[in-house]
Parts: sequence; structure tokens; C-alpha cells
Amino acid sequence: MTIKVRERKPKNGKIKLYLDIYNPNAVKKRTSKKLDLELYEKPNSSQRKINREVKEAADQIRAKLSLKLAREEKGLGDLNDNRVNSTILFVDYFESVMNERFETKNNYGVWSSIFKHLKDYDDKVRLVDVDKIWLESFKDYLKNSARTRSNQALSQNTLHSYFNKVRACLNQAFREQRIKNNPNHSVSGFKEGETQREYLTFEELQKVKKTDCEIPILKKAFLFSSLTGLRWSDLIDLKWGDLKIADNEVESYWYIRFQQKKTKSYETLPIAEQAIDLLGDSLEANEKIFKGLKYSAWNNLKLQQWIMKAGIAKTITFHCARHTYATLQLTYGTDIYVLSKLLGHKELRTTQVYAKIVDQKKIEAIKNLPII
Repeated sequence: MTIKVRERKPKNGKIKLYLDIYNPNAVKKRTSKKLDLELYEKPNSSQRKINREVKEAADQIRAKLSLKLAREEKGLGDLNDNRVNSTILFVDYFESVMNERFETKNNYGVWSSIFKHLKDYDDKVRLVDVDKIWLESFKDYLKNSARTRSNQALSQNTLHSYFNKVRACLNQAFREQRIKNNPNHSVSGFKEGETQREYLTFEELQKVKKTDCEIPILKKAFLFSSLTGLRWSDLIDLKWGDLKIADNEVESYWYIRFQQKKTKSYETLPIAEQAIDLLGDSLEANEKIFKGLKYSAWNNLKLQQWIMKAGIAKTITFHCARHTYATLQLTYGTDIYVLSKLLGHKELRTTQVYAKIVDQKKIEAIKNLPII
């Protein structure tokens, strides 16, 4: 079952909000529910704050309805009943919150992984009994006892990601008044570790462009991502009709207007002319630009073989194309705030990771100067 918040085209400057409900087990699989909530279409500074609050309210309604319908399917009681709140198991509540993320498969995978650890650790604790002591104990379990499928200890970033999902679940339970006290307020999370972001230099990007790839559409997509910064999840659904030309008094340029799969935010992204040239002749507006491209271990292997064939000894995944775009932009003088907007980051500190990479390149360049 999935429930999504949908925005309907505005009338009189207001965007109406609806809940679209898909229940494969119901007689009528798809239903819609109008919310008594509206967004400003072109908000000013004060209206943007109102829009954020309205979206949060809509998401809370969606979460409550999702949990209610999921429990009804299992023959369980209404969570508004305090007697039910006192008996629900934490793993059951976590599972219902996890299932709301199913539509975003990458994120869902992380929730699913931590869910397995939760069941292994304690599948009997009630939601109302999760307190500071329990949370600290589970945190210790993740750090010292939990193992990956290959029997390795969890990495620092995995600890950070997993524990944050548990915290997010408890935050939602507190917002929905399922618990009276939020144990998150007295327990700190794991710090995020430094991640090595591999990327291609300009010279390396030129090499791979001149090198044949066994899967031509994969090469085209990787190069396009390197020149636009688009994630795989956004690029894979890109259609010819999404490419648009804007004309102003100074110049015309290509752009796309899209909703990021990861953050759900709407972005307008200018596209470089050379990225458009990579695509070749356009087809029907509703056809996918990278039709036939699929994520698989086989494609990942062919991507790495293509990189090696170009004479580059780096471990490169498709997401490295986004890293390449970011480092190239900073290397050639793009302001970090502008880059943050181009990448669709919500916080500037996320973009600053790339600034550190470029700074390190500058230090290495100075060290490589010949002795005079």
C-alpha cells in the first residue's frame, strides 16, 4: 500500500493538496482524498514558511492514514485508542513507517536493513517502553555486535544512517502523540564519517568520452550526468519533453524542471549545450531519453571496464558522475552557493564536501611545483 501527497494545478494562485491511495488488496485499488490544505503557487518570503508548514501537516496526515490502513489490514485496532498505543510493538510501528518509504527504493533498502537488526535485537519491546536506556543499549548493539552479511562490523556511515532511521521513527511517533516523551532528546546519534568521493578530472572525462563502451546508452548517460549533476534516480526517468528552451533578452538556454526523487523538492536545472549535443536527435516528448538503461550489477561491471579501458585506475560507480560535475564546477570557478543550488542540496554544508576536495587538489598542485 502506498499513499502520496499530490499537488493539483492551481486555481486563483492556490495549489490544492490531495492524498492518492493505492491499495492492491482493496476492491477499488486507487482512491483519492482531498485535504483541506492549500499552497501558494508563487510564494513570497513569508508565504514560503507557510508552504513548508502546510507540507509538513499534509505529510503527518499521510503518515497517520498510512499507519491506520496498514493496521486495519492486519485486523489491529485504531492507534487513536490509548489502549492500542500501549500495546503496539516498536518493530510493528517501525515496519509501518518503513513501508511508507517503499516508493523510494534506495531509502527503503536502508530502512529494511535496520529493521532486520531491530528484530534481531529486541522484537518484544513496546513503542511506549522505548526510553533512553533502551535506545543507548541498541546504539551499543549496533556499534559492537551488529554485523553485515559478510560478518563485518558496521561502518561509521552505516551506523550514522541506521541509527538516524530509528530516531526518525521515534520523532514521527512523538509528533503523532503515540509516545509522551521522545527519548531522542537525551541520546546523541553517531557522527557521520568522512566519505571518499571518487571523481574524474577534466582530462579523464575527455579520455572516457573518446573511449568506446560496450553499452553505448550507459556511456551517454554517465557523460550526461557528469555535465549536469543529475542523480541516476532523476536521470533514468528523464523524457524528451522534459527538455525545454528558455529565451530571455540576453540569451537562450536549455533547462529541465523536475522533482528530485531523493529530496522531493522541485528544481529548475540549466543544461549545458554540450550535454544536449550528447543526446542526439530528439524523439517523442513522452519517450524516455535513456530508454533501455537499467541499474544492474552487469551494468556496473561494464561501467568499470569502460573506465579501465580508458586507462583510468579508479573505482568508479555511476554516482561518481555527480561528484565529477561538482568538482569540475568548483575547479572552474563556480560559486559554492550556486553549485549547491545546481545540485539541489538543501544545506550548504553538504556541498562543502566538494570544496574540501578542490582545496586538497590546490595543495597538491602547490607541492608539485618544481624547485627553482
